[in-house]
Amino acid sequence: MTMRTPEQQGWDERYRASGLVWGAGPNRFLVDEVTELRPGTALDPACGEGRNAIWLASIGWQVVGVDFSAVGLDKARQLASQRDVRMDWVRADLTTWEQPSTYDLVEVMYLHLPEDLRHNVLARMGKSVAPGGTMLVVAHDLTNLTEGFGGPQDPTVRNGPDDVVGDIGGFGMSTSARFEDTGAAGCRSRRSARSLIPNNILRSITRLPGSMK
Repeated sequence: MTMRTPEQQGWDERYRASGLVWGAGPNRFLVDEVTELRPGTALDPACGEGRNAIWLASIGWQVVGVDFSAVGLDKARQLASQRDVRMDWVRADLTTWEQPSTYDLVEVMYLHLPEDLRHNVLARMGKSVAPGGTMLVVAHDLTNLTEGFGGPQDPTVRNGPDDVVGDIGGFGMSTSARFEDTGAAGCRSRRSARSLIPNNILRSITRLPGSMK
């Protein structure tokens, strides 16, 4: 019997406590970056309840979703069944999981880890990108702690553009930037001063040489 870590237990409890925590639709930044790509194979590490993996599968990608939460994966399977899409689900801890193959797309969405673990995971994710493939990393930027809102409040699990480039920059042409997502703040809190504070999002894209477009 596999023993659950406190982190796994915490996420299991969070996913069990309500309906879909993040909603059923895909992350809009993923949609922005992936819509024009030709579908191929995709890896969704830390897939949670599966919304992004399921969307990718619905537009023709062959997807593997990985997460360490059994409850999250159960909800992902249920949602996939409701949408009549198929993909592979793997229960694993990304800090130790060795991916068995390469993928045309690796999308890492809001995976906030301490620096040493983040470097280890993103470096291995970078190695799993196939020639001509794309790696997309989206996260809450470090500056949100003082200049914005959103995301974990522990500075040890935050990072900025240069950090991500340092983690995966050796694998291809990387672009990494911080931008202000004022729309998200305005939608949630129009009646308070918080609506004027941006949710600073880190978005990093790595494209490897090859024929994939």
